Amino acid sequence: MELPMPGELTPASCCVRRTFFHMKLRIPAQRVVLLFLCVVASTACAPSSTPGIVSCPTLAGDSVEVAVIDSLFTDLGRDTTRNIKGVVVQRHGCTVAERYFNGDDSTSLHDIRSATKSITSALVLLALQQGLIKNLDQPISELLPDSMISATAPIAVRQVLTMRTGLDSDDEDSLSVGNEDRMDESVDWIAFARTVPMTSPPGERYVYSSFTAFLAGAMVEHTSHLSLQDFAAKHLFGPLGIHRFAWRRGPKGEGVGQGNLSMTTRDMTRIGELFLRGGRVAGRQVIDSALVRDALAPHVAISAVDPFADAYGYMWYSKSYEIGGKSITVHFASGNGGNKIYLVPAHDLVIAITSSAYGRGYGQRRSEQILLRILAATQH
Repeated sequence: MELPMPGELTPASCCVRRTFFHMKLRIPAQRVVLLFLCVVASTACAPSSTPGIVSCPTLAGDSVEVAVIDSLFTDLGRDTTRNIKGVVVQRHGCTVAERYFNGDDSTSLHDIRSATKSITSALVLLALQQGLIKNLDQPISELLPDSMISATAPIAVRQVLTMRTGLDSDDEDSLSVGNEDRMDESVDWIAFARTVPMTSPPGERYVYSSFTAFLAGAMVEHTSHLSLQDFAAKHLFGPLGIHRFAWRRGPKGEGVGQGNLSMTTRDMTRIGELFLRGGRVAGRQVIDSALVRDALAPHVAISAVDPFADAYGYMWYSKSYEIGGKSITVHFASGNGGNKIYLVPAHDLVIAITSSAYGRGYGQRRSEQILLRILAATQH
C-alpha cells in the first residue's frame, strides 16, 4: 500500500490485537525498527469506508524503535497504580504501536475529562465554518440565550476559545464564583451562568475555566438548534468514522462542553490526525485548514501558570521539548488524570493516552514521560 499523500489520510482499517509489532533488522546498524503489522487472516488489510487507521510501510531511516516502545509498554504493565488504560501511537497515519492495560481494550469507552475541551473548540470552528457564528470577534451575547451571562463588556468568541473572558471562573481558585466545583454543585447551569461576574477586561488574562468551555458548547447548541452530542455526531464524529461515544449532559440536559466525553483511545487518534493534517481526512476537508492552524497557534503564553505547557491556542496546548539536540513542538489536548491527544508535526506523529488517575497529579507527569520516551524512540 502506498503512503498517503501529505495532509491526507486514506480510508482503510485493520484488525489489531492488543499489542502488535512488525520487526526487521536494518543493515548495517542492525537496529530493530518498528513497522505496522495487521493481525488478520490474509496478508493484506481489507479496505473499508471508515477513515482513520491505515497500513503503510516504514521508510528506511524513518522509524520508531520497537525495543524502546516494548520497554515502555512493559513498564506501564508493571505500574502498580493500575490506572493506565491505553496507548496508541500513529505515524504517517498508520498505527505503529498499541497496548491496553488494566481491563481496557480497543473497544473501551473512556472518559477523557478536559481533553473534551479541544473537541468542543473544533465544534465551535465548525459552527463558524457553517456561518452559524459570523466571525471570531462576534460577541458571545449574540450566540447565547438571552441574558445568559452578566458580562459588563463584550466578550468575543476568540476570547472564549483562549480562556480570556474576564469572567470570575478560575478553576484553580477555590474562592472563584464560577469555578468548576461550584458549577457542578448547581442544579441549573444556565441560571448559574447569570451569577458569574466579570472581574477583568476580556482578553487581558488567561484563566483556566471549565465554565468558559461550557459557554463554548452552549454557543454551538444555541446557534445550531442541536444538542452538542448531535452536532458533534453529524459534523465531526461522523466524517471521522467515530460512531461510538458517550457524552454526559448537565442537570437540565445542557451540553457539557467542558468535559466528560467518553470515547475509545483509537478514536482519540482520529481527532489528532484531523488536526495534524490540517482538518482534512479521507479526501474531505472537514475543518478549514486556516482555522486548524489558528487553533493550534500559540495565542497565549501560559508557562508561568502551567508546568506542562508553553502556550494555549483555541483550547489546544503547545510545548517545545529539546530531543536529540532539536526543538520539537508538541500540540495537545489534555484531561484530568493524564488523558492526552499529542500531535507532533515534525515527526508526523499522533499519540493518544487514556488514564483513570483522576485527581492525581502523577497522571499528567506519567503521560508526559510516555510522550518523551516515544519521542526519544522516533527517528527521522
